[in-house]
Amino acid sequence: MPQSDNQRLKLLYLAKIFTEQTDDAHGLSLKQIAAELGRYDITADRKTLYSDIENLRRFGMDIITEQKGRDLLYHLADREFELPELKLLVDSVQSAKFLTVRKSNELIRKIESLGSRYDAQYLQRQVWISDRVKSMNERVYYSVDRLHDAINLKKQVRFHYYRWNVRKETELRKGGAWYVVSPWGLVWDNENYYLVAYDSEDERIKHYRVDKMLDLRITDDDRVGGRQYREFNLPKYSKSLFGMFGGEPVTVTLEGRNDLVGVVIDRFGKDTHIRKKDDEHFLAEIQVTVSRQFLGWVFAIGEGLKIAAPESVVGQMREEVRRLQREYAENGKNADGTE
Repeated sequence: MPQSDNQRLKLLYLAKIFTEQTDDAHGLSLKQIAAELGRYDITADRKTLYSDIENLRRFGMDIITEQKGRDLLYHLADREFELPELKLLVDSVQSAKFLTVRKSNELIRKIESLGSRYDAQYLQRQVWISDRVKSMNERVYYSVDRLHDAINLKKQVRFHYYRWNVRKETELRKGGAWYVVSPWGLVWDNENYYLVAYDSEDERIKHYRVDKMLDLRITDDDRVGGRQYREFNLPKYSKSLFGMFGGEPVTVTLEGRNDLVGVVIDRFGKDTHIRKKDDEHFLAEIQVTVSRQFLGWVFAIGEGLKIAAPESVVGQMREEVRRLQREYAENGKNADGTE
């Protein structure tokens, strides 16, 4: 590009330099700024730079002047995203199993561009993706976007739904028949995306893992199930599930030692109804979808927390314990070799 054309873009390049090359710990002198502009075939003197910097400030850029030795250094102070916020975004991208390694790296590079080049170095040191379990294709990335479109357009979607077999091959559920549902929301749980939708055939709200969907299409049919969804409490529903395994919600009473009350609050929220049983124990009433995953969660907490009611769920836990005893008994003996 001819120098005269670049000169007209002087303010834009100056803003680029401040954004990419300065932060609270790194500033540039007027001489250094002029040299950086020179890389773009733009000439600048001290007098015009004073005016240009002031114009950027009037535009809204928080450019600070600091005395460092004999030099006055200029740097961009306030940014849209602070470094801790960028680190949080990077961590979220890294932990998202629905993103492939390639897409994760691509998004992290874009996040890096939101900070200075010095911030980017700190973010790059956080990139440890290769050994994590990640999605094997980028289909889910675009499926999420298409589902958002369907929700905004208030249209139904159709898709094939698959599962893995022991040969590590995909098999279509329902013999390859189409799933046709009305999408109402998306939930991110346990590092996976789930579609919450109304199934007209079964006349109820269901959820589906987005990464298990194939051939996703938006149909011309208007979505249905509005009344059912309005009666449906999505946050409460999400909190009641363990690993997004479905079932009917049940009010369960947990009994625990007082030192474990934080475990219950962390999992079910501060609004959980908790009352004193005695000086050393509490009772907590929770709404939960009872599944083996929920029973396993209680079991994993160990001594100090148990299901107190209802008796039907206590019975399920007893049966689960018996199942585990059968699974791990060897020739009629217990794991320690005793009869």
